[in-house]
Amino acid sequence: MISYIKGILTEKEEDRVTVEAGQVGFMIQVPLSVLEKLPPLGSEVRIYTYMQVREDDISLFGFLDRSDLRMFRDLLGVSGVGPKGALAILGALDPGALRSAIFLADDKAIARAPGIGIKTAKRIVLELKDKVKQEDILDIPAQDTVGEAADPEAPSAAREAIQALVALGYSTAEASRAVGRVEVAPDMDSEAVLKASLRYLSFL
Repeated sequence: MISYIKGILTEKEEDRVTVEAGQVGFMIQVPLSVLEKLPPLGSEVRIYTYMQVREDDISLFGFLDRSDLRMFRDLLGVSGVGPKGALAILGALDPGALRSAIFLADDKAIARAPGIGIKTAKRIVLELKDKVKQEDILDIPAQDTVGEAADPEAPSAAREAIQALVALGYSTAEASRAVGRVEVAPDMDSEAVLKASLRYLSFL
């Protein structure tokens, strides 16, 4: 198994790159979210990889961050989602936006990926919802109460604020980033978090 490839970026195409390492050019399939973040050709890169071995083919799929690779592997664990489908999802939604969509049960956002229907999107939310936590998408701790552990079933002020922003027309990624910039105190309700979040949206 190849954990990562570190070398010189020699080619960039619509859905794949070539990285030369040890005088060998490795062709790696990547989502659009990776292509957009890559440095210019000739630069050194490190790409974390997943290798699929089939009877007639060996393919590499790559990401710039280990957590994004884990997201890809989690998608592969969902019934009916293969590497091509997982790449399509991560091309339509960057990993952060996908985590937000799963956290908020926004299956419609996931279903916008090419070839992914609403039934598959609902299955992704259902099977991965326990793997995405509030702290994965926000730069704040998961707190709902003062002096005691939060009820995992109770909606947090941050979650409700994100849902309200999405209802106002913002994307899940925009809403999550805005709420993530708010210093959420344990005694803040969702209305207070929402008002504070709105101040940041013009800067995103």
